[in-house]
Amino acid sequence: MLKLAVIILSVCYPFGVYWGLQHYEAKLILPLLLVFLGIRWIAIGNRSERYVVIVTLLLVVFIAVFYGEQLGLKFYPVMMNLGFLFLFVGSLFSSASFVERLARLSEPDLPPKAVIYTRKVTWVWSVFFLVNGSVAAATALWATNEIWLLYNGLIAYLMMGLLAGGEWLVRQRVRNV
Repeated sequence: MLKLAVIILSVCYPFGVYWGLQHYEAKLILPLLLVFLGIRWIAIGNRSERYVVIVTLLLVVFIAVFYGEQLGLKFYPVMMNLGFLFLFVGSLFSSASFVERLARLSEPDLPPKAVIYTRKVTWVWSVFFLVNGSVAAATALWATNEIWLLYNGLIAYLMMGLLAGGEWLVRQRVRNV
């Protein structure tokens, strides 16, 4: 139940920040992000994802203190993308890529061609996180709050869904070949 709440809060985050900035000062909203990150840390059982949350928390606080609370709030999506970029790229230097580990949860005996495929998919997701995080940073730094919301609250999720759906379609084809 806690994980579901974290997912819903994550998806709604840009909308909450946008609405909050319309009605309150950023310094009043920032503690809510810190509480949310604490809850997210508790809900995640995966050690490497917990590191992403802790680093995100520290970097958001750093940005908020040195560059302003509003920018700290708007940089949360950037930090999450950066964290997942490091997780995915880092896994490419280990025996099993991130996507391979996920795939083995449902299919422990992956054939060698599937292992090669999961490594390629890990590269694709790494590029996605790099591009998505870069655009999220650009919207946080230079765009209006409305553009930031549009990208981080809608476009980024649509792109993530398209990539996941496209990958699923390719995986079905690769499996049947």
